[in-house]
Amino acid sequence: MARTTGQRCVVDAVQGLRERKKLAAWRTIRSTALRLIGERGFDAVSVEDIAREAGVSRTTFFSYFPSKEAVLFDLDPVEVQRWQEMLDQVPDDVPLWTAMTDVALALAASLADRLPLQKRLTAQSPDVCSAAQGTCDTFYPDLHEWLTRRSPDADRVHAALVLNTAVAAVATAIEAWDVDDPFEDFLQILRDCLRWAGAGLAHPVG
Repeated sequence: MARTTGQRCVVDAVQGLRERKKLAAWRTIRSTALRLIGERGFDAVSVEDIAREAGVSRTTFFSYFPSKEAVLFDLDPVEVQRWQEMLDQVPDDVPLWTAMTDVALALAASLADRLPLQKRLTAQSPDVCSAAQGTCDTFYPDLHEWLTRRSPDADRVHAALVLNTAVAAVATAIEAWDVDDPFEDFLQILRDCLRWAGAGLAHPVG
């Protein structure tokens, strides 16, 4: 029995080390890409440039990211886990719009190291703009399912309205924010947009 337990510990340790190495590689590629793109511009940096600077092959790059655009918008695997945990940890008695506001602000705060560059590049490249829209699509199904579960009587229309309103508020805040201003200014604009947009949703009638 002790031997079986020991073998399991060894397997878990090996798997844990493998996952840590994969995460370290993911982060190295992402940080390298962000630095190069920030210095040269999106169109002036190739996947080969990123791979060479990060010390990996082109094949390895694509084993972690499906495209160059994905480097800008894919969430860190740990961030994905935290994102899922954050949704699970919101108390059931928190009003729907308040819960959505808290999630939107938390997600926005986690993008402090990337959003300024993302906004600059989105204005410069149609490919980056398309990738930014695709990022919203990634979150949408999970958020819609989460909101629907929290809605009274599983009201899908209400859940969709809450989500779409929050998405519009975030998009408006990003558009209104001067990327040369501090990131905290963006968060304040977002707080205001969410507050204004949700004034009716926070206390629905009928």
